[in-house]
Amino acid sequence: MTDKLPVASEQKPTADKRLPRSAIIIGLCSFLSDASSEMIYPVLPIFLQETLKAPAIVVGLIEGVTNGAANLIQIVSGRLSDRWGKRKPIAFAGFVLSAISRPLIGLAGIWQVVLVARFSDRMGKGVRSAPKQALLAEAALESDRGRVFGYDRAMDYLGSVVGPLLCLLFLGFFALSPRSIFFIASVPAFLAALMILAVRESGERLQSEAQVSAFRGFTPEYKRFLLVSAVFGLANSANAFLILRATQLGFSTTQAILAYTLFNGISSLASMPAGSASDRFGRRNLLLIGYGVYALVYAGFGIANQTWMIWLLFAAYGLFPALTDGVAKALAIDTAGKQGRATAIGIFSAVNGVTQIAASLIGGVLYDIDARLTFYLGAALAMAAVLLLFMLLPSRLQVNRV
Repeated sequence: MTDKLPVASEQKPTADKRLPRSAIIIGLCSFLSDASSEMIYPVLPIFLQETLKAPAIVVGLIEGVTNGAANLIQIVSGRLSDRWGKRKPIAFAGFVLSAISRPLIGLAGIWQVVLVARFSDRMGKGVRSAPKQALLAEAALESDRGRVFGYDRAMDYLGSVVGPLLCLLFLGFFALSPRSIFFIASVPAFLAALMILAVRESGERLQSEAQVSAFRGFTPEYKRFLLVSAVFGLANSANAFLILRATQLGFSTTQAILAYTLFNGISSLASMPAGSASDRFGRRNLLLIGYGVYALVYAGFGIANQTWMIWLLFAAYGLFPALTDGVAKALAIDTAGKQGRATAIGIFSAVNGVTQIAASLIGGVLYDIDARLTFYLGAALAMAAVLLLFMLLPSRLQVNRV
């Protein structure tokens, strides 16, 4: 294996260090959309178990299947975006699909309705994600790609901080029911859909239809990265299990939401610095640290037997997405070259989707047997991914720039 990967040079729209206008708008869309999602996410597993009397395996089924489907659909939306040369209309449709799902959850009387609504929500995320990430990639120089993706992740996780806090405000101060929260959460989701229409896109078609659809056109490094991602995806079960574990160890609903907010707050603060660090020190190196953090935190959730430990673990867990989410997407685009950015992101996300379905279903089965088993398995598989990533990808990728 060579130490450096040549990537075709390309001309980007701007060379200064200010964030591009389109990237700023996309970040605001991410903020609003995630504030909407995270307003309902902390109470959703509790709503399923306490109100709709669903077992833990159903929580895993809903989160695993719906998130997996969201990732799988990115192959279709990404390829369509590359072939059509249009990003905004597809992204807009995805934002709208997510927004209309919120009231459906509020009307649910059985968990099967929640499954359908969450499927609609996550399908919307899947439809919009690949074209949205392609818009981000097209807004920045390759040398600045990690910082731009880090900014988007930071705004996403800022929404993840604001959303749970709004949830607590509505539940506590205004004494609203969880069902009311689901209706209110549709407002920022619809605002995000309208805002994405303000993004400028180039309409550039990077490859022909035949080239975009040919998986063999991707680099060996990209394919090896997919293998590593698949192994880690099997470790990465739904975050809902972290919330259930916290309540199992004595957290109240309010404490669980605050701990989840702490996790998202640290993710928001660390995402942009982590993205910039990946531009300087190599994306693989940041991912190695992120996967290692995940393994240690999951082992900790298995070992923990006191509530103070949970606070520390949620805080440490916040570093994991900051070090991996935006960095992994940037690495997928780097290693895929110009074979269709949205297609590259779509395939990468689909691999994650398939494995995360399995991870969440297995995690739910193990959780009903012994909650610790879910976390011990996740820790072991994450360490396996660390070893594979170290062996299969170079520490730095050489990028030829104009």
